[in-house]
Amino acid sequence: MVKTSKISGFYKMSIAERLKIIKEQAELTDDEVSVLSSSGALSLDAADRMIENVIGTTEYPLGVACNFLIDGKEYLIPMALEEPSVVAAASNMAKLARIKGGFFTSATEPIMIGQIQIADVESPYFAKQAIISRKKEIIDLANEQDPMLVKFGGGARDITVRVLDSICGPMVIVHLMVDCRDAMGANAVNTMAEACAPLIEEISGGKALSRIISNLAKFRLARARAVFDKEALGGEEVVDRIIMEYAFSLSDPYRCSTHNKGIMNGIDAVVVATMNDFRAVEAGAHSYAAMNGEYKPLTRWEKNKDGDLCGTIELPIAVGTVGGATSVHPVAKVVRKILDVKTASELSRVMAALGLAQNLAPLKAFATEGIQKGHMKLHAKNIAQMAGAEGEMIDKVVEVLVREKNVRVDRAKEVLSELCG
Repeated sequence: MVKTSKISGFYKMSIAERLKIIKEQAELTDDEVSVLSSSGALSLDAADRMIENVIGTTEYPLGVACNFLIDGKEYLIPMALEEPSVVAAASNMAKLARIKGGFFTSATEPIMIGQIQIADVESPYFAKQAIISRKKEIIDLANEQDPMLVKFGGGARDITVRVLDSICGPMVIVHLMVDCRDAMGANAVNTMAEACAPLIEEISGGKALSRIISNLAKFRLARARAVFDKEALGGEEVVDRIIMEYAFSLSDPYRCSTHNKGIMNGIDAVVVATMNDFRAVEAGAHSYAAMNGEYKPLTRWEKNKDGDLCGTIELPIAVGTVGGATSVHPVAKVVRKILDVKTASELSRVMAALGLAQNLAPLKAFATEGIQKGHMKLHAKNIAQMAGAEGEMIDKVVEVLVREKNVRVDRAKEVLSELCG
């Protein structure tokens, strides 16, 4: 067979038919096909209904972060990710937070923004005022699209209108503010924006183009704070060093990018475990970090009068506990039960607390032993397995690699060969 990615009607085929073609195109072995087609908790039939062109499923390791005391409630937090040391780091920082009462959180109402872009407007400022004057009519029309959301206390709440200068001339941008309750909200918001676009065209005399949710969910914020005992951290000098590390991130976007990535290590892992949209949460977080024209940390670190470390975090977290994959995926259902969260707001607050803990872990490591010491042993386990080690032999290989500070596959193979005689 000639290799090609142009496959007519691929989406219409059964999973078995798709797999047969992919096997031929990629020259897969029977064992490799079996890896793709072996079904885990998510059946192939269920996967085939979730996305297009399904040929199999894949899995992340699912771990549980322990020790989290948030607003006086105990939480076990499932995390789905592949990076070593993240779950352990979060658990350790949560344990330190308990000394001063744990984490305290809050969240704003779950308001999402639907954007309606109007181009070719002759008098944009006049159109802006005209649109505002018919706000109630627009909101009522939006709410007609989702009576169930309105029934549960949500729905369109307000509109704002901006005149935006662009390389294509002025545009009128209408923001439809929608309370999404316990849903992430993309489908509801997009449906409302689509429905309202013709009316706004009529009012403005322009042409509606984009009608879609914004992932910069600046009105749907989650916040968390905690105090970390100076002695538990290693003394006031360590606190000062942590704040110095934070100052680096505050002043330098290159360091800040990795600083915020560390926060999202934790948050994304819960977003994935609950089958929420981690791309939307990532986009919102990093956009929010740059809202004032410079890319800044999502956390703040300070020292109080007692010399203890005070940490806070604020970021948009648009997640849901109903609708979409979070209600369909069997693992996500179990994860929500382990989390024991009742609302999307509670879920976002738990994620914010986790993000704060996750951020402190590398800052503390930088201020004390360095980032690699704790990470190295966990990474070495992956390397040992890549080298072919199994069972008890994995730990024996890891011990040598870590002692030598030489965590490489080639060295792991040598060590394994030596140990096996």
